[in-house]
Amino acid sequence: MLTRIRNGNVIKRAMVDVRNSKVNRGVLDVLKREGFIRDYELVKSDVQGTLSVTLKYGPDGEFVINKIKRESTPGRRLYRPADEIKPVLRGRGIAIVSTSKGVISDRECREGRLGGEVLCTVW
Repeated sequence: MLTRIRNGNVIKRAMVDVRNSKVNRGVLDVLKREGFIRDYELVKSDVQGTLSVTLKYGPDGEFVINKIKRESTPGRRLYRPADEIKPVLRGRGIAIVSTSKGVISDRECREGRLGGEVLCTVW
């Protein structure tokens, strides 16, 4: 999903389609709440469905998402306690963390004193 968003952002596409899953919906919820994407919606296409993501750009066409990087991989899971989750670019970016309370941003992790698996960083 992150690669599809990254590739669509580079060519300044208005919308990209990604596979529907609970984790993908959680990541998209955080990106929408933090202002990195405009919106997303579920499109019934097959058994699982597809999420249609509307990307966001600035008034002069500048990128809102400058970089999106996957932190935790299948071969190297990255777990952090709440006190080790630091702000990304001094607060200008976010880290998306999968916790026991769902997928949330790094700010919400520090406020709620929750740790978890760091999925990706966005700035």
